[in-house]
Amino acid sequence: MVMTNRSHRNPSILHVEFSPLNNFMEDNETNSTAGEQNSMGCVQIRIPQELFLALGLISLVENILVVLAIIKNRNLHSPMYYFICCLAVSDMLVSVSNVVETIFMLLHDHGLMDMHPGMLRHLDNVIDVMICSSVVSSLSFLCTIAADRYITIFYALRYHSIMTTQRATAIIVVVWLASITSSILFIVYHTDNAVIVCLVTFFCTTLVFNAVLYLHMFLLAHLHSRRIVVFHKSRRQSTSMKGAMTLTILLGVFIICWGPFFLHLILILTCPTSPFCNCFFRNFNLFLILIICNSLIDPLIYAYRSHELRKTLQELVLCSWCFGV
Repeated sequence: MVMTNRSHRNPSILHVEFSPLNNFMEDNETNSTAGEQNSMGCVQIRIPQELFLALGLISLVENILVVLAIIKNRNLHSPMYYFICCLAVSDMLVSVSNVVETIFMLLHDHGLMDMHPGMLRHLDNVIDVMICSSVVSSLSFLCTIAADRYITIFYALRYHSIMTTQRATAIIVVVWLASITSSILFIVYHTDNAVIVCLVTFFCTTLVFNAVLYLHMFLLAHLHSRRIVVFHKSRRQSTSMKGAMTLTILLGVFIICWGPFFLHLILILTCPTSPFCNCFFRNFNLFLILIICNSLIDPLIYAYRSHELRKTLQELVLCSWCFGV
């Protein structure tokens, strides 16, 4: 479907775009980083499969470390870090599907594997469900984390009574069930444009939701910092503004990494035969790189800024290095 189309064709339906294994086997092409210009005058940038594999492996290792660190450190057993752990698992789905798919492509490209068409279709569907589940769950947990931080700021005294472990667990279960169910439905009805409409609508809703919460939190942090300057002259001013800027960066990274992908979906609905849109479609691999980079960045901006989590990650890395030596 949409996430991993590397067959360099102009997709006309959603399923053609998510997983390119079938198209890749039918029309195998060798990627290069150099740009190519077709008869329509479109510059098409080819990205090597090895780059996808490298980024996928790095992202996978990063997110595994985040999950292990949260499990290992009891001080991180709180709703906030449970949501971060789920976000890391969502990113791992992107990484695993990307790594598996790239390995199959490389093996076929070098003549080391020849798969039966039936097995290929099953693998293609599994990868599609994994990727689509990752999309929906990632966006959902981004909203959940934003809401959790919003409650922390505006309802600090009541936070522990509002966001209990039981409620956090219920939210996590609902998000994963909804993500998997919707993903299966998306794959089953992949030929219907309603699937693209649903994904685009969900993305826009998520964007608006996060923007409203982040803007409100940013304004509060700014107002709070001004009050501190007036009444206390405290150094906490810089801390408050740093937190507000962090929220702004999170939203900016979110838009940059996911925006081109969903713009691609919108163009499929609005101008599938336009020469300009076809040129845009031909560089879909660039959008895939951004999505994979989002899986790389998420652990940094959501987890590594926590001193407790960073300390646990350092311990895990040092332990693994010592055992390796």
